[in-house]
Amino acid sequence: MPPIPAHAVQPNLKPHPRVRNVIGVASGKGGVGKSTTAVNLALALAAEGARVGVLDADIYGPSIPAMLGLSGRPQSPDNKSIEPLRAFGVEAMSIGLLVDADAPMIWRGPMATSALTQLFNDTLWGDLDYLLVDLPPGTGDIHLTLAQKIPVAGAVIVTTPQEIATLDARKALKMFEKVEVPVLGIIENMAVHVCSNCGHAEHLFGSGGGEKMAAQYGVPLLGSLPLDIAIREQGDAGQPVVVAAPESPAAQAYRAAARVLAAALEKRPRAPMSIGVTLA
Repeated sequence: MPPIPAHAVQPNLKPHPRVRNVIGVASGKGGVGKSTTAVNLALALAAEGARVGVLDADIYGPSIPAMLGLSGRPQSPDNKSIEPLRAFGVEAMSIGLLVDADAPMIWRGPMATSALTQLFNDTLWGDLDYLLVDLPPGTGDIHLTLAQKIPVAGAVIVTTPQEIATLDARKALKMFEKVEVPVLGIIENMAVHVCSNCGHAEHLFGSGGGEKMAAQYGVPLLGSLPLDIAIREQGDAGQPVVVAAPESPAAQAYRAAARVLAAALEKRPRAPMSIGVTLA
């Protein structure tokens, strides 16, 4: 497929020369499946024919390497920049690839934010249509650094249907509004559980929370994803469901959400003088 055009970013920034569209994936709250959603969305976009990367911005608790089954240290061809690793056709970079798996990141905020900008700027990304940035929970230093120093085309908010999760998701959405990063939509995770024995569908975390929040703030509901034990098992095994079971209902739900996300981004203004940034 032809390159996806670069879309407008924050007023004081320009798109990365090799990454046309950076998309932040945030939740405001931990435990809602944000990283699992980010990884499977990236793989779903790749399955649709796009060139995709994933940047793990959770400096204190990186999980992308495990979810993508990655190990080993990235190579540096010039002792300044680093080559991303690849899994299932997707490029990936994480602080978790540069330190021991059980090493705690005992860093103050400025060190963590500096690490994020270095991972973004010093990685030799390929010619990417999308780079999904898996953000940590909350609305802290990492999020502000993303908004101020990294050209972002839009953000996705992940929540579960229950009210306690959407309360924090609303804070994340409002934060992006304040820093002039458009919210492309909301993904409602763990929306329904279908019993593998009897087929009974049950909304364990309530229903309609994501849809209600999307309507309240005038943004699209990108998709409602199932609570499925296979998603957890395959993520733990480093074989995300979109590639491990591509024909499954769960994988198809991610594929559908990815298509709606791409369509939402396409409605945004394009970067000035841009028909798609290409490699020099």
